[in-house]
Amino acid sequence: MKKSVILIVLILGLVLSFSLVQGAPRLTIPETLFDFGYAPQNAKLTHVFWLHSTGDDTLKIIRVKPG
Repeated sequence: MKKSVILIVLILGLVLSFSLVQGAPRLTIPETLFDFGYAPQNAKLTHVFWLHSTGDDTLKIIRVKPG
């Protein structure tokens, strides 16, 4: 679950850096948090976060470094 949080923070950082440039590609993440609620200890949980390209140009994700 830590990797998911780090990946979300990385993606949000990319969104903020792209939004500073006008006419640039823009990454939108409609759902940035997900609450799994109660889960047994050591349970493997997964959730899909959808990423959308909503900018004026082609969005290219060159490199992703999960924590």
